[in-house]
Amino acid sequence: MDGSSYYIPAVAMAVVLVVKTPALLRNWRDPLLRSVYVLLALAGLVFCFAAPPTIAEVNRVTGITNVSAPLVYVLLSAFSASCLVLIVNWRGGPPEVTRRLTRRWIAGYGAVSVAIVVLFALGDTPVERLRDLDTYYANTPFIREMIVLYLIAFSVAGVAMVVMCWRWALQVHGWLRAGLLIIAVGFLSNVPYSAMKFTAVVARWNGGNLDDLSTYLAPLLASAGAQISAVGFCLPLACQRIGDSWTTWSTYRRLGPLWRELKPVADQGERAVRMSWWSPVQLQVTQRESDIHDGMLTLHPYFDSTVRSRAYDAAVASGSAPDQARAEADAAMVTAAVRARAADPEGRVIGSAKTGAAPTPSTDGPRDLVRLSLALRQSSVVAAAREHAAPLPESDFHERTR
Repeated sequence: MDGSSYYIPAVAMAVVLVVKTPALLRNWRDPLLRSVYVLLALAGLVFCFAAPPTIAEVNRVTGITNVSAPLVYVLLSAFSASCLVLIVNWRGGPPEVTRRLTRRWIAGYGAVSVAIVVLFALGDTPVERLRDLDTYYANTPFIREMIVLYLIAFSVAGVAMVVMCWRWALQVHGWLRAGLLIIAVGFLSNVPYSAMKFTAVVARWNGGNLDDLSTYLAPLLASAGAQISAVGFCLPLACQRIGDSWTTWSTYRRLGPLWRELKPVADQGERAVRMSWWSPVQLQVTQRESDIHDGMLTLHPYFDSTVRSRAYDAAVASGSAPDQARAEADAAMVTAAVRARAADPEGRVIGSAKTGAAPTPSTDGPRDLVRLSLALRQSSVVAAAREHAAPLPESDFHERTR
């Protein structure tokens, strides 16, 4: 693997970090977001400092031969801990349990990192090795132990990630399960990576030479595994965002019939600022809901419980479930009220009616509003109420305004 094989993933991680930084600054207290940010940062650092050109430059700048080895091993250990911490926080659970597991993984891999530095300081590596330090110094006191320690720590992290992701995948569905299984496959590559490294090191212990396993094949496995795992981490988050956006746009579209029905009576002229078409869809949904509620308030004196009761009975008789029948009844009352308001341009009902006695449609949230809106477009009961709705007779008008 040449330098570009390391630097391209590192640059990709850096770009993602730049994009994610504003969200992190806004929600720094979110442990899941912090875990994702740290994992991305460490992954980028591992790719950057494991590249042979970077190894040579770090050795040259520091003046310490092979100092890049413990640096990369420490970064790998920190990356392993960050992956485990991310899964713990992502899975959730009782906060005290999550914090305890997080502290344990951090403490364990923190101790491994300290031991790696100490063992390197005690050992002797006079000849610079950019690619095959593991096998070249496999028989050197203290360096040998450092190599074995980082490989064991890396293997434990891989096995733990596979087990946790697999167990969690059995409890969930959809994109989250797919992401967890992909992560498990990616970290499963840690096992053959460590096996190749150990095989090459043990061969050196016994006077053999299987360095190619460690120098060429194992890094390919590690790189492929890291990229597969990255896809697994990103897939559920990206698909969830796409799904949330689709749901929000769907809500905005489904509210359209009700919004258009109430638009003639909603007091929109007093709004100093209107949403532009490029505004976030969440804000557009919020404004559409606000317009609908404004229209409902304007129509409040014109709501007729008799219209709703008749529409409800008709909807039940046509086979609608109780919740759907209530939505159809509310929609019929709304459409009748719109026409009653149109027949009262001077607003005499608004000025004289006792609004507290008027019925109110059951619009306690976006879901009820959507159901009511769909009923306006789809229900034959509402269509019949719209056709039969007529301006209030003068006698009825006086009766309702007394």
